[in-house]
Amino acid sequence: MSAGNAEPASGVRREGEATESAADLSAVPAIQAKNVWKIFGSKTSHYARLLKSGEELDPDSIHGTAAVVNASFEVKRGETFVVMGLSGSGKSTLLRTLNGLNPATAGDVLINGQALTGVSKQELRRIRRDELSMVFQHFALLPHKTVLDNVAYGLEVRGVDRKSRYETAMRWIERVDLTGNEGYYPDQLSGGMRQRVGLARALAAETDILLMDEAFSALDPLIRADLQQQLLDLQQELGKTIVFITHDLNEAMRLGDRIAIMKSGRIVQLGTTTEILYSPADDYVRRFIHDVDRSRVLTAGMVVDKTAPTFKPDESAEEVCRRLEAAGHTAGSVLEGGKVLGVVHLRNVRSATGTIREVMNTAEPVGRYTPIAELFSRAAEQIEPLAIMDRDGTLLGLLSQDRMLDSMSGSDTSGGHA
Repeated sequence: MSAGNAEPASGVRREGEATESAADLSAVPAIQAKNVWKIFGSKTSHYARLLKSGEELDPDSIHGTAAVVNASFEVKRGETFVVMGLSGSGKSTLLRTLNGLNPATAGDVLINGQALTGVSKQELRRIRRDELSMVFQHFALLPHKTVLDNVAYGLEVRGVDRKSRYETAMRWIERVDLTGNEGYYPDQLSGGMRQRVGLARALAAETDILLMDEAFSALDPLIRADLQQQLLDLQQELGKTIVFITHDLNEAMRLGDRIAIMKSGRIVQLGTTTEILYSPADDYVRRFIHDVDRSRVLTAGMVVDKTAPTFKPDESAEEVCRRLEAAGHTAGSVLEGGKVLGVVHLRNVRSATGTIREVMNTAEPVGRYTPIAELFSRAAEQIEPLAIMDRDGTLLGLLSQDRMLDSMSGSDTSGGHA
């Protein structure tokens, strides 16, 4: 839907309408961009009128700069959505259209179902305060405030009392490993520590959506890797909706559930890491992925086999053997009350006479965000594939050493077995 439509689309909430309940919002994407354009220049109003009337524009013929060209996508709740591109590709401009700092020239941006087009300044401030938090490349900390006051700042603006906001701020300071630094000022901290303050401030605001603009780009590689891992760990627990901007494809693939690759204001491909690695949209994307270290960017959850059968621990080895052979699998998971107890292999159940409880491998399951580079040695120590768990502790599926090797060779593992 373009910004010029007279009536909002079904499910779009305009300013002044009642806010949906949490149950209603669960079915609405956290963020929606619909045919979004952002044009800079002296004729912006002219181009806005053309676009809103349904005219097609050639971005190359525009007098000015078409920083974002007809961008459309949805960000699901709990998803880490990465926008990746080189300098000048439009990725940071796109992010600023999502929080209204750069209002779209045409098209619609919706936050939790509410369109930003035409909202009052007061309502836009409320959305930024209550529904979105930002983490910036160059920290954007208040230099005259301590770490504690910087982290608590969003809550102070919201009117939270001093005791409550300090308690919340201290909780997040501890979570980002800054305990003992709460009395320091930003200029007394390293770059990595300042960015942890920025992350804690965003989390302390307790919004469901985080917008992160090149948040780790100014840091040295070791600190950057540490913060990436910390973000993955926090996301596995919190399940925030994150839009993350980066120019680094390895970072994009390590962090993102899905990735939008931008070039000259356009999204040239949008997909998961495996979709982009195995099916690049064009030569531009193909050149990007040529030197990617697959072992570091592919995670257990990306290449897991979700088709392997599951069994109960007291099932007979004979019955499990029959079911594995019938399904064409060599292994399956053993569950009890929804909890993963272990993994059983066809080779072991063929020679067993009792229940599979006696022959299953009870090794600890692996988290979905673990890079496969960290799993090869463990997988080599057992014949059973590894059990892979989602962030909520539920079973995702199984991952064998052969499947990991296939993913490294460039083979699409989406249809194979563990």
